[in-house]
Amino acid sequence: MTAPLTPPPPPHEQSPHSSPHAWQAMSVPPGAGPAPHGATSLYGTEGPGMKTEVRDAAVITVGVALAGVLLGVLWAWLAPRVPLVGDLVDKNWVVYLKDTEGEQAIGVDGAFTLLAIGFGVVSALIVFLVRRRGGVPLVVALAVGGLLGSLIAWRIGVWLGPSQNVIAHAKAVGTGVTFSAPLKLGAKGALLAWSVATLVVHLGLTALFGPRDPDPYGAPYGSAVPPA
Repeated sequence: MTAPLTPPPPPHEQSPHSSPHAWQAMSVPPGAGPAPHGATSLYGTEGPGMKTEVRDAAVITVGVALAGVLLGVLWAWLAPRVPLVGDLVDKNWVVYLKDTEGEQAIGVDGAFTLLAIGFGVVSALIVFLVRRRGGVPLVVALAVGGLLGSLIAWRIGVWLGPSQNVIAHAKAVGTGVTFSAPLKLGAKGALLAWSVATLVVHLGLTALFGPRDPDPYGAPYGSAVPPA
């Protein structure tokens, strides 16, 4: 007798769950490859390198600081004048305030503060329009540039204002003649107005209108690709 011929068993079809790459095949749609350089990934867009951010921050710091020259010129031009009067007492010159109850000295500090806030708002707006993406180097550049610009404006305004030698000025105009006191920034905290204003405005603009990172939880993690 001969044994009945039995057909060979069908080839074992490998289950998709048995392959080590099955999960990847189910998770990644066909034709999808690695994201190109700068494309949006699961956790946001690829930003500029650290060297680029540091270079941009250095340029922003210098540009904002140089704007302090214009602030100093405007402060020397718009700040109220404090009236002084010189008198000769026992052959010695004495200089005193003409209006002891005047608020011109407060106005000098106020003018500097308001101008610095305005420059901070403008500088923050320009930097945001040029480069919408924020970053720690950019924020530090705005803060340092605003402080340097305020220091430059302070010294420029004092240099362009009335003479610092009040005795010589009083002698030049004569006794009883009113002349302007030199510019003096009494409230040194005004030097921080530019930095504070530019940081607040820039952070606000970035929060409202800056680029958004996609929600990493927007799609089910490891969801299967629907069959074709």
